[in-house]
Amino acid sequence: MGQQVVMGAPLLCSFGAAPSTLVVTPENMVTSSSVPAATIMDNIPMKNIMPFGMCSSLANPTVAAATAAASGVLTPMPCIPVTPAPWAPGSPTVMIAGKPALNNTCKLMCNWGGVIQINAAGQATHNVP
Repeated sequence: MGQQVVMGAPLLCSFGAAPSTLVVTPENMVTSSSVPAATIMDNIPMKNIMPFGMCSSLANPTVAAATAAASGVLTPMPCIPVTPAPWAPGSPTVMIAGKPALNNTCKLMCNWGGVIQINAAGQATHNVP
């Protein structure tokens, strides 16, 4: 059973150079351990998903352009996540404001090929399936 993910949970991207943190805005009005609880729809870049430092994915157009300009030497560029789909799979039975709750086993795909995962739930007292 996974743990309910909350505001401030540390995130990692497979192509990012630095960790990031999840931002959960208060519109759901549900807390877990007195912190705003996340849903699978907390996937909006620059609102919920902050940059991961420098991106090293050649699928990222800025990285590809910089690498081409450097004669093929991989040149990481600033990360701007592009996450059009929600977190998956989410909790099948726990709903927050009509959306599946986010647990610490969920993954989020970036258009640039990165897999974003939750490093820690941000709290350790509430479990969700």
